[in-house]
Amino acid sequence: MDMQEAAERADAVLDATLRAVAPEVQWAHDTWLYTSCTVTRHRVVTTVISEERRGNFLGVIERHWKASGYEITSVIPSKEMPAVFARTSDGFGLTLSVGFKGQVVFKASTPCVDESDVAEPTTAPNGPAYPYGKIPTPYVRSDFWSATTPAPGPSS
Repeated sequence: MDMQEAAERADAVLDATLRAVAPEVQWAHDTWLYTSCTVTRHRVVTTVISEERRGNFLGVIERHWKASGYEITSVIPSKEMPAVFARTSDGFGLTLSVGFKGQVVFKASTPCVDESDVAEPTTAPNGPAYPYGKIPTPYVRSDFWSATTPAPGPSS
């Protein structure tokens, strides 16, 4: 596998991860990096994920990653800045982290692969395409994800 193929695999993993979120959240590509043998892709969520719904959001992603056969390698259960880390069977590292003002960031890092040129991601964001490094803090409201009441649990 070369760096372009690895970048495409990282993008596919991030695409599938974001498709697992219902209702959908708005996201944009952020900076992507590469070294002599690795590539890192970032997706940043611009939908407001309220503190009350944050645990639900992280749970959706953790369950999706487990169902996809990924190993959950670590969880940071912080109330303000939680994170989930996973690894795919082919060595890709995944991170879901909540940062400043509740901004959710997804990251996929490739294992070391053969050096090659790397193109920009081809998946279009489902909202505005911001310049790299210029994505605003969450501002898109969701009736579900931005709600300030806990998500309803299963019926008894």
